Amino acid sequence: MSPKSVLLQTVHDKARFRRLSPRTEQVYRSWILRFIRHHGTRHPRDLGEVEVAAFLTHLASERKVSASTQTQALCALLFLYSTVLGRPLGRLGEMRWAQSRARMPVVLSAAEVTAVMNQLDGVYWLVAMLLYGSGLRLMECLTLRVKDLDLARGEIRLRTTKGGGARVTMLPKSLVPKLKQHLEEVRRIHRRDLDAGAGEVMLPGALARKYPRAGREWAWQWIFPAASCYADRETGVVRRHHLHESTVQRAVKAAVRKADISKRATCHTFRHSFATHLLESGHDIRTIQQLLGHRNVATTMVYTHVLNKGGLGVRSPADLLGGG
Repeated sequence: MSPKSVLLQTVHDKARFRRLSPRTEQVYRSWILRFIRHHGTRHPRDLGEVEVAAFLTHLASERKVSASTQTQALCALLFLYSTVLGRPLGRLGEMRWAQSRARMPVVLSAAEVTAVMNQLDGVYWLVAMLLYGSGLRLMECLTLRVKDLDLARGEIRLRTTKGGGARVTMLPKSLVPKLKQHLEEVRRIHRRDLDAGAGEVMLPGALARKYPRAGREWAWQWIFPAASCYADRETGVVRRHHLHESTVQRAVKAAVRKADISKRATCHTFRHSFATHLLESGHDIRTIQQLLGHRNVATTMVYTHVLNKGGLGVRSPADLLGGG
């Protein structure tokens, strides 16, 4: 194996040992490769604090990345040196930090949400309705398993969320009939997979070792399975992954364009709209904080600035003038 392949395999092994999510591992690998290419494909063990600072400065000054993106790159390199190479970084010295810019979330009106939904159908409509009706993040929705839905109680139980927490949020009653129909089709797919000797999904953490057959059980199946199966590169086991986020993102982007919405709306805009519309209907901020899974209520308070009532709900003096 080449030094590059050995390094990336070590990154993978350490990520699995630290129980990083596959998505986090993928992001870290990407930043590590970009760091190596930026310094002429030199091995990271021959680089150090000076080169790390130069790369992060390049991201801020040349690539114009956001503060959160630069922080993500820094986390990946800290993982590389501390966990993979066993050589924690010291002080980075002089470098340029990206400026953090406060941004108001993009929010759609109820009419705009309806217009976008009218341009979606099938599984994309159902995913978008859950994003809006339950306040889910896109990956939270796509990684839902059958056991996470309680149709009788109208609840969604999220066990692996951003930040590693867990929460319960609402399941819109209006979606229950559609979800039941959808789950019937998913179950038919699962039965066909079982008949073909497949029917397994990836399990979180160490569950696969503790319960070897659990990955074939109905309760653990993805609610939004991918169209085809894949063979695991390490074990050769044929599994079915969940629907890839990029397909939903493309569908929503196209729907926003067809609906002639001028706002820069994405899948995450439905979550912003969920919170704002709850505030507009009189629900308290603490309840919304719990439904969204925010650790700090200050994060949720941003939605008070985008209520459909003018600036902070204050009536403009211009509206008090007579005539026109």
